[in-house]
Amino acid sequence: MNFLDFNLPLVVLLPFVGAIFAAMASKLNRLAAAYTSAGVTILTLALLAPAMSLPFSSQTLVQSWSWIDSIGLQFAFRLDGLSLLFALLILVIGLLVIVYARYYLATKDCMGRFFAYLLMFMGSMLGIVLSENLLQLVVFWELTSITSFLLISYWQHREDARQGARMALAITGAGGLALLGGVLLLGHIVGSYQLSDVLAAGDLVREHPLYLTTLVLILLGVFTKSAQFPFHFWLPHAMAAPTPVSAYLHSATMVKAGIFLLARFFPVLSGTPEWMWLVGGAGLITLLIGAYTALFKHDLKGLLAYSTISHLGLITLLFGFSTQLAAVAAIFHIINHATFKASLFMVAGIIDHETGSRDMRKLNGLLKYMPHTAALAIIASAAMAGVPLLNGFLSKEMFFDQAVTASHANSMAWLIPALVTVAGIFSVAYSIRFIHDVFFNGEPVDLPKTPHEPPRFMKVPVDLLVIACLAVGILPIYTVAPLLDVAVVGTLQNEAPQYSLAIWHGITMPLIMSMIALGVGALVYFKRDVLFRFHERYVESIDARRYFEIGLNKIIQLSISISRGFDKGSLQHASMWVILTSIIAGIIGFISVSSPLLGDRDFIPLDGITLVTAAILVLASLMTTIWHRQRLLSLVVIGVIGLIISLGFVKFSAPDLALTQLSVEVVTIVLLLLALYFLPQVTPKETDHTRLWRDAILAVVSGVGVTLLTLMVLSRDFAPISDYFLANSVPGGGGTNVVNVILVDFRGFDTLGEIVVLALAGLGVFAMLQGMTLPAPNQDADGRIWNSDKHPAIMQTLTRLLLPLMLLVAVYIFLRGHNLPGGGFIAGLIASVALIVQYLANGIEWTQKRLKIDMHWAIGFGLLIAVSTGLVAMGLGYPFLTSAFSHVHWPVVGEFEIASAIAFDLGVFLVVVGATVMSLVQLGKLSRASHHDSPMSKQLEETN
Repeated sequence: MNFLDFNLPLVVLLPFVGAIFAAMASKLNRLAAAYTSAGVTILTLALLAPAMSLPFSSQTLVQSWSWIDSIGLQFAFRLDGLSLLFALLILVIGLLVIVYARYYLATKDCMGRFFAYLLMFMGSMLGIVLSENLLQLVVFWELTSITSFLLISYWQHREDARQGARMALAITGAGGLALLGGVLLLGHIVGSYQLSDVLAAGDLVREHPLYLTTLVLILLGVFTKSAQFPFHFWLPHAMAAPTPVSAYLHSATMVKAGIFLLARFFPVLSGTPEWMWLVGGAGLITLLIGAYTALFKHDLKGLLAYSTISHLGLITLLFGFSTQLAAVAAIFHIINHATFKASLFMVAGIIDHETGSRDMRKLNGLLKYMPHTAALAIIASAAMAGVPLLNGFLSKEMFFDQAVTASHANSMAWLIPALVTVAGIFSVAYSIRFIHDVFFNGEPVDLPKTPHEPPRFMKVPVDLLVIACLAVGILPIYTVAPLLDVAVVGTLQNEAPQYSLAIWHGITMPLIMSMIALGVGALVYFKRDVLFRFHERYVESIDARRYFEIGLNKIIQLSISISRGFDKGSLQHASMWVILTSIIAGIIGFISVSSPLLGDRDFIPLDGITLVTAAILVLASLMTTIWHRQRLLSLVVIGVIGLIISLGFVKFSAPDLALTQLSVEVVTIVLLLLALYFLPQVTPKETDHTRLWRDAILAVVSGVGVTLLTLMVLSRDFAPISDYFLANSVPGGGGTNVVNVILVDFRGFDTLGEIVVLALAGLGVFAMLQGMTLPAPNQDADGRIWNSDKHPAIMQTLTRLLLPLMLLVAVYIFLRGHNLPGGGFIAGLIASVALIVQYLANGIEWTQKRLKIDMHWAIGFGLLIAVSTGLVAMGLGYPFLTSAFSHVHWPVVGEFEIASAIAFDLGVFLVVVGATVMSLVQLGKLSRASHHDSPMSKQLEETN
């Protein structure tokens, strides 16, 4: 098999796997997480390396595996020039950030958690830029929002970090929903979610009636992620994150995800007036707001945050011009901005790390204390300002040239070069301020630390980035030109237009605009006092965050008022609305049907046993209602109801469902017993007769309605879907137990989703109850004192004898499940009951001393096995979770069937056992009385 047939998914998934090892490595050594993360990043680069030559030879690498073809979802990856550029930015700058963070993080900071989050974010970004399927791209897009939330809130003890993370998640998450809608419409228009098909259908998309709706939804996703007006305000508040996070997320990766999408969809969506006005307008406003506001920020990272907003607006405006040369300039500035902005964020972190402050009103005269850092900052700031012989100058010249070209569009278009020159002036001014206020301008004022240079290797990432700024600025043809050319081809999906990377083009309008920006920008800085007074008086009080929070609070208040109207903290009241809504919907359904209530189909004849069991079921239901105030007694009667339902499954030839019902019934009874232990033993008497009559009427009407609906369905002929499964269970799934084959094969993806939900529920219960204790009662409702022996000797003896037998039954049920009633879910419940009764009979302390299994690992390995089963099928070229089976003949044993679905079923088994046992044991820990060994246990230990 050719390595280039499957390396791209490895590139994307390796950082996620590496995150696990980074978290584990930190337990061995604090710095081991950093070294592990660096090794994972280097290995990811090595996996990508064999395919890097393809875009340079005008080839696009696509690797695709079927996943859910019915909805157009494929596990597919793509490498062209554009995705190669972004993958290199993500990995190379990510590696430099890892080296930098190793020295930046304090001793008290958790290295494992930080680098695990960072690697998960790296994998999410790689998933975006390398995805061939648009639905898959949206999944990774949302993962970047989640992982960036974790990174921004890394310092959880700080309120500004928590608030900044919530704001970023709310805005980018909402944009992600809009993007999903846009992608669904785009796939609907094209008839495919594969990027190759979408990129070839530009004319079809632009001429479609849904074009504008699609464009607006996709741009909402782009603008929220890349901090474009009016969603720009979240980015400065995300600066509460550690500086390595800012250097990575907010210069080269996360905020560039939206820019990447603009570039990716450029051949499909651009070229229309709607695109130019929406994209160009948002870009121009963002460019000006960011450039202006950056000058007045006293915090180093605040200045860099708004300068990032401004430069992102610059790139967006270039794409908004909708010309090929503008796209070239945009791609070029993406590269340049990533280098000089990442280096400046790292410089800001070094200054904060070695002085204890980022306030430019205190940071003065650091040149003599930190000369090396000062030299790096000066070069990177000059690149940001667009000084000649640096990379920022070249891309800004191209930007000015495209602004001049756009000025010929109409009589008012002359404003474009005028406004971008104003933005350039402010860019120069805030760049000068970054240098002059920090490294010159007198002596430091009240710094918490004495300034000094950082450790040598903390500066190495900045050294390399600054060298790149110089190399690209002086020798662009020999450094960046090849990569830029293939990235442009990947963006345009066509040959690159003629453009020049020459440093000197003569005296041109772009050069004049650059000189004006440099000269007037310096003047603005040194005469900034007037502007500062104006800003403080008229502008500073305008805070978009305040308006966001006001709007968010109003939405929350509205939702609370609506919720309180339907949910008054009473289960009865909430159930009433659900049942009432169902009744109304049912009445509408009955009224709208003009056909007879009952069909012509004959019913199955009644027999005595069925009538008796039905009578017992009705009687048990009535007794549950009558005895509901005696909670333990009503719980026993509910168990009878579950048993009768199981017998009903047996009667209608559904032994799997009967086994499942019985197993769930036992686990549920244990759960309710544990819960009732901490609740009042007697339900308060209902005194509101109006409510009683209301509930009685609702119960009768809903019961009659469900009965009629059931009769309407069962009295008519219909074609059940079971015929398909019965016919294909053996040839398609290799098993005669149709229910199990459906769970692990035909509907395996549903089962995978269900065990993921079960795992999350178990972990959620564990997290909520961890460390919590509740007072436990010691007498019954009549005041009689309970036996002080919490673990009776008879129960202990019997449960210990039954444990191996129950586990053996679980194994038997598991192994036979593919062809006879059973399977991983039922076996997992039986094994869970076997383990739970040990805790109940012997106490948690005694059981945990002997059962040294961390159920977290059981859940983790179960999910890993289940997912791996699907990935192996995809790796072999089959749809996700496709099972295989064969017949094997062994001496003595004979011929038997072996199916890959048993591995998936094992994953189900482990998740069920882990989640069930962990939840119930954690609930049992609420009472300290259940923790300790019983007298019998201690006596047995002493005897042994």
